[in-house]
Formats: sequence, structure tokens, C-alpha cells
Amino acid sequence: MLINLKDLGKRYNYEWIFRNLTYTFESGTSYAILGHNGSGKSTLLTIIAGHNLASEGKLDYTFAGKPVVADEVYRHLSLTAPYLEVVEEFTLLEMLDFHTRFKPLRQNLSTSGLIDRMGLQRSKNKFVKDFSSGMKQRLKLGLAIYSSSSMLLLDEPTTNLDQEGVAWYQEHVTQNKEGRLIIVGSNIQHEYSFCDQQLRISDYHVLPRK
Repeated sequence: MLINLKDLGKRYNYEWIFRNLTYTFESGTSYAILGHNGSGKSTLLTIIAGHNLASEGKLDYTFAGKPVVADEVYRHLSLTAPYLEVVEEFTLLEMLDFHTRFKPLRQNLSTSGLIDRMGLQRSKNKFVKDFSSGMKQRLKLGLAIYSSSSMLLLDEPTTNLDQEGVAWYQEHVTQNKEGRLIIVGSNIQHEYSFCDQQLRISDYHVLPRK
């Protein structure tokens, strides 16, 4: 997957979140979008994912040398973020069965294999609503990291994870980065320590008029 941003900008009402952003994201490379809380990291990620619209500029996607229309981009990506929820009325097994109908798992991994990798073997028949916040986050990360998608978008990925969960995230995202485009929105170093490139969203902020 190749993504070209050309003079991209986003505003809410009269306030520009960022503007004049020209950048290229390439497959096989991991990128960190850095900035303080409220700086626009999540906004940019949701625009790249097609969940949000830019106010100006152009966004082009290419996969295997062919253009991808915006309506088809979702087929190529996995996204996890604190503001996205899983279906809490499902058990873990039901959640995985539902998810894999739309997004198969990488390298022919089975649902039981994914449960093992997430360390949730004892909870396979437990309702997701009864999971702790850390277990829910590990589930969301497991679904994103192990889905068969060429682009992985991670917004504040270690939210609600303890030290053991952070180590789990670092291990599994590193093991599954090869050949993918990974973009991490974060201001915490351990979330993006594996990334090859950094984009500081504050470099594209518009100074208020005096």
C-alpha cells in the first residue's frame, strides 16, 4: 500500500487542526505520528482510514501498483483506537468468528491460534462485556495486528494496558510488521519505538492570527 497526501488540511468550524500536509506513506515502513493530546494525530489517522473527510487537499491510495478508490480502502486496513468498540454481547469465540467473516487472519492463523497468541485461552467462552479494560484492548490489538491487511493503523495502542500488556504489544506488532504499512498515532515512546519514520503533526499547525 502506498498513500500520498497532497496539501491535506482539516478544520473544525474556523479552526484549522493542520494544513498543507504533503507526505508519502510506503508499504514495508512503520511511521509514528507524534504530537501532544489534541494535536490532530487521531484526526489524521481517521482521515487516512476513510472514517473522516479532509477539508482540503488530496489523498491517493495505491495497492500493487494500481489505484484504490476511497470506498475500497477499508478492505486493505485494520484500525484500532480507544474510541472504537468491540461487540460486548459476544463471547470471545463469537467475536472472533464474526470478525473473521469480514477480515481473515494472517498466515492462515486459526481463531484458536489467535486466542493463544492473545493469552486469552481461559476467556474464550466469556462475554466481552465481562472483560477488563486491558483484556478488551488486547482483543482489539490482536484483531488488528493479526488481520490479513496490508495497512495497520494504531491510535494510542497501549491505552489500558499494564506493563505485561505493553510488552505483549511490542512483541506482536514487531513480529507482524514485515511487508506492511504501519502508522502509529502516539505521544508515548514505547508505543512507536519500532517505527522507522516520524511525522510531527505540529509541523503542520496553523498559527492563529494576531
